[in-house]
Amino acid sequence: MSNDTSNAKFVQRIKNHPQYQELVSKRSRFAWTLSVIMLIIYYAFILVIAFAPKSLGTKIAAGSVISVGIPLGVFIIVVAFLLTGIYVRRANGEFDELTRKIKEDTK
Repeated sequence: MSNDTSNAKFVQRIKNHPQYQELVSKRSRFAWTLSVIMLIIYYAFILVIAFAPKSLGTKIAAGSVISVGIPLGVFIIVVAFLLTGIYVRRANGEFDELTRKIKEDTK
């Protein structure tokens, strides 16, 4: 029981730490921003499919077998990977540094 109490106190110390509040706020805002960007791109693509499907079927060049929809689909996948990479880079840098500082201060 004593261990539960000490764990609860430790968790509360972390939650009350000002840098923890900063970490949660920054990470949440950044994740939501990237999510909104991806959702806008994805739903724009879906709206084009729904309301202008012929535009995606347009060939890139005369005699080409590739339509506009194929590179657009690849673009969406690449953007998803890039946004994931951007998040991971920031998480491994700024967010991990804040986490390390919080751990040091609450020991």
